[in-house]
Amino acid sequence: MSGYHLAQVNVAVAKHPLDDPRMAGFTLMLDSVNAIADRAPGFVWRLVGEGDSDATAVRTPLGPDVMINLSVWESVEALRDFVYRSPHLDQLRQRAQFFELPKEPFQALWWVPAGHVPTVAEAIERLRMLRRDGPTPLAFTFRRLFPTADDLLTAAG
Repeated sequence: MSGYHLAQVNVAVAKHPLDDPRMAGFTLMLDSVNAIADRAPGFVWRLVGEGDSDATAVRTPLGPDVMINLSVWESVEALRDFVYRSPHLDQLRQRAQFFELPKEPFQALWWVPAGHVPTVAEAIERLRMLRRDGPTPLAFTFRRLFPTADDLLTAAG
């Protein structure tokens, strides 16, 4: 078991207010998809708003209309299984129906020490790093992964 976990952030701009009937397909699935994440193998933590079961009301420095999803997973494989091999995939396939198409990277991954809970500010900084520098060990994507410090030591020794 690694001394690191995988943090992920993704952001989106909704096409309509969340209470608009055109967002119902998204909002009706939100609680069930979050519950699936909470029970998924390898899930560690996810951001929720104060008194909420999701993070739809959490605001970021990226703008008042930007929604954030921030979570921590035991491994890349655990996150990948949730994203691409669970009912979350149905919601992901409908993303363009509910959210503006991103003009720049909208998701970043990075390693955190096990037990660390990333802040919104930290997540936004990692996303900004990815947007500015492309994938690096500090902020990367599923397409360009980087190993943990533990993995590098194991490979070297």
